[in-house]
Amino acid sequence: KIVEGDERNIKITTPLGYAKTAELFHAMGLDKPVEAIIGIMNERAVKAYTYDVPAKAHVIDALRYLKARGDDLNVLTASPHIMLDPCLKRLGIYDLFTNVWSCDDFATTKADPSIYHMAAARIGRPVEEIWFLDDNLGADTTAKSAGMRVCGVYDASSAEYAQEMKKVCDAYIIDFSQIDMLDSL
Repeated sequence: KIVEGDERNIKITTPLGYAKTAELFHAMGLDKPVEAIIGIMNERAVKAYTYDVPAKAHVIDALRYLKARGDDLNVLTASPHIMLDPCLKRLGIYDLFTNVWSCDDFATTKADPSIYHMAAARIGRPVEEIWFLDDNLGADTTAKSAGMRVCGVYDASSAEYAQEMKKVCDAYIIDFSQIDMLDSL
């Protein structure tokens, strides 16, 4: 059962993406067409991302540090551009990225290894030379299987998977103040 405010919901719906989550809600008895459910989800998410969603601890300083030293920064997220772009712009970090991609730009999800190869091709670098940082065990596992170097990132929503992430990933950070540890790997 999906209950508003229940942390388990994140684990259930995150891997599904918007359309599949809306289909799940519809199948569970929400008496609205899937398209209407997606509209409601978008409306709420756009508002939250445009005005409220904060950056993870130390991420802005870490991104500015990486950019200043000449690293090529790119975003690949499940979030659609309708919420992603306003959030990054509000936080003042949108222009730090060479590319800002939603999974929608690739017509697949981070559960599909091909997305990492497509992103690497667009970046113009071999997949093995790219660091992928994510707080989701599934995405980290898939990126690693695709050949990327992977750094797991702690998040309260995935805390129970921290030990598994540490086994899968090349590195694991609690927050972005530890980003310089990747230099030694």
